[in-house]
Amino acid sequence: MLTPYIPESLTRFADPHEEAAMRAALDKVKSEIGRTYPLVIDGERISLTHTFQSLNPARPAEVVGTFAEADASHADLAIAAAARAFETWKFVPVADRARYVLRAAAEMRRRKHEFSATMVLEVGKSWAEADADTSEAIDFMEYYARQAVRIADSSGLLTHSSGEDLALHYIPLGVGAVIPPWNFPCAIPTGMLASAIVTGNTVVFKPAELSSWIAWKVCELFWDQGLPPGVLNFVSGPGRVVGERMVDHPQTRFISFTGSREVGIRIYERAAKVHPGQKWLKRSILEMGGKDGVVVDETADLDAAAQGIVASAFGFQGQKCSAASRAILINDVYDAVAERVVALAGKLSVGATDLGREIDMGPVVDLKALQKISSYFEVGTQEGTLLLGGAPLHTPEGGYFLPPTIFGDIAPDARLAQEEIFGPVLALIRAQNYDEALEIANGTDYGLTGGVFSRDRARLERARHEFHVGNLYLNRKITGAMVGINPFGGFNMSGTDSKAGGPDYLLLFTQAKSIAERL
Repeated sequence: MLTPYIPESLTRFADPHEEAAMRAALDKVKSEIGRTYPLVIDGERISLTHTFQSLNPARPAEVVGTFAEADASHADLAIAAAARAFETWKFVPVADRARYVLRAAAEMRRRKHEFSATMVLEVGKSWAEADADTSEAIDFMEYYARQAVRIADSSGLLTHSSGEDLALHYIPLGVGAVIPPWNFPCAIPTGMLASAIVTGNTVVFKPAELSSWIAWKVCELFWDQGLPPGVLNFVSGPGRVVGERMVDHPQTRFISFTGSREVGIRIYERAAKVHPGQKWLKRSILEMGGKDGVVVDETADLDAAAQGIVASAFGFQGQKCSAASRAILINDVYDAVAERVVALAGKLSVGATDLGREIDMGPVVDLKALQKISSYFEVGTQEGTLLLGGAPLHTPEGGYFLPPTIFGDIAPDARLAQEEIFGPVLALIRAQNYDEALEIANGTDYGLTGGVFSRDRARLERARHEFHVGNLYLNRKITGAMVGINPFGGFNMSGTDSKAGGPDYLLLFTQAKSIAERL
């Protein structure tokens, strides 16, 4: 019998023992830098002459890993392998599938700092952000294992019918294409894989190129639990080649994707096409980003509001779909909140995060991200007033470092207020009153996260009904959703509102089979 789900505790790195353990983990993963990793299809390792590299964004000359660069033919091989494996895996009892996932969770817990240290080096997460990422990955496995057992046989929910034996079973879909992002490179892939596998599906997994090292470690974790060949296939390579073939293939039954709006829309369009030999409509499970806003009114605790804004805007360099990129401030408190936010953000330390737990912000993920985000500095100076930051930080190693950057007096329809920047850039927007603030908050194409700081109960209740986001936070930061506590997913162009970490999420990977037998 499974014990109740309890979220994984975050590490207190102020504890000297935990700090020492993390430093030891960093030393361990540093000793692994530079290895070459193959594809894994049907349990077989396939090395290729064409490869690509994953770099340390704090020191771009440092290659953390080299990965096989697959093409469409490898995607075909992997889908065929997954389809064969599905014919037996779908009949494995749910309790047995759950045990595979729970064993993986236990092993990740034992090696927690190793997974976190890998993210520190490969994508520049701070110790705290990496630890939260790994903790969430553990939570996904623990939570989904229990949810799979709960929903598998839902016959008890049916209304009694005299003279009939009734059953309602949630059965797996088939072969899934799993395409995760680089920004939560342990938690999101782990959650995507665990949810698909524990419900009886098989998977072709294409990691984000920028975070292929940690993705490999996640797959290795599952394989080491004795997962049968073909259930989880690792196919690294470019999205435009490998990912699109996975989406288009007639044997693909569902696509689980987290990433940009542009790519998500492209997947949605392609998945809708029925190809020769395809006998189902593919299911798309998409999370595509946000342009998230925090409203602060004149009744709010301004210090708490400023702290929540800064934490939400600049955690992991603002490279979160849930990050606060807009602070919508009632005019009466605009100057006071702006002053507090600038002061707090100005105290954040920026540097190579492997140096210690005291570094708040690491590098952005790559040169392309640095250039894109930096281009908004010029946009911001044209659209508003630069209050903090606004220029790249140069280091001897050529790391991709940007400071927390804040622009004031941005118009609600300005580019800085409408476009997803995905970096440490915050736009401050004035609102004359609460009505206008809510209108501004809802005035984008997205609807992922949002927040309100207010002591006015009526206004908080209005936000519950009128602030159109999938995850609304009142009087707290708008990042840090916890599995089983804050089911996560957004509206509008933020995706299909698939509530990851929620009680109905696994239904997306299953189909209901109703059975009635006359007695």
